[in-house]
Amino acid sequence: MHAEAPLVGRVAIVTGASRGIGRAIALKLAKEGAAVVIAAKTAEPDPRLPGTIYTVAEEVQALGGRALPLRVDVRDESALQMMVEKTIETFGRIDILVNNAGALWWYPVLETPPKRFDLVMQVNLRAAFIASHLVLPYMIAQRWGHILNMSPPIDLRVLPGKVAYMISKFGMTMLALGLAEEVREHNVAVNALWPRTLIESQATIAWGLGTPKQWRKADIMADAVYEIVRREPHTCTGNVFIDEEVLREAGVTDFSVYNCTPDGEPMEIVWEGVRAGKRET
Repeated sequence: MHAEAPLVGRVAIVTGASRGIGRAIALKLAKEGAAVVIAAKTAEPDPRLPGTIYTVAEEVQALGGRALPLRVDVRDESALQMMVEKTIETFGRIDILVNNAGALWWYPVLETPPKRFDLVMQVNLRAAFIASHLVLPYMIAQRWGHILNMSPPIDLRVLPGKVAYMISKFGMTMLALGLAEEVREHNVAVNALWPRTLIESQATIAWGLGTPKQWRKADIMADAVYEIVRREPHTCTGNVFIDEEVLREAGVTDFSVYNCTPDGEPMEIVWEGVRAGKRET
């Protein structure tokens, strides 16, 4: 570990960290000195999915970092409670919570059975709410904390065709914006982060959203997370960040390094004429 790394001594919980964006975030925070809790559902290898909590923990340890792999179904309140208790038991503090675990369901209301509505609500919104509720007492007591929800800018024009999903994701953003004001005085930051473009992940692969040429690597989200959580919390709260904008502000000018293919042309996330982070007029 490098003594000058701003996250040395910090402890981060990342949900959905067994693969994709969550894994990239866990590895980046570990590289920068944080101990990382790998919280995800996949403990046993699954032939259909890459990675488990243990393989990511091994990757963290290979970087010289400290990892705590925990099997957590974020729909289960007792599992979230266990996650927080084990983190405190192992590391003695919680500095960063990244609510990254997510469920995708892009269908109209008529094609959304109640169990699917419940799934996106439980995995996206309810889990982020409960996990935030559980970590806050520790962050407030130490007067330092970052909570980061992976959720988009609120634009109601994107609702048709994805109502259940967008309610859950906009709910996460509302949680970030409201909670930011509630805990601002305690030097605890709460923000939302969303990608400008499609990102290579199990979601984009499984749902056939674009092609590798149109994706960026998950590293862009990980680097943006790092640029947010390295800051003093009171200087940086109540925002809905876009990954590319965060990195431009940090001085990044060449984004081709994040392309999944050498000839990559990353596709902006456009929902019915609405671009992520920018209202089209």
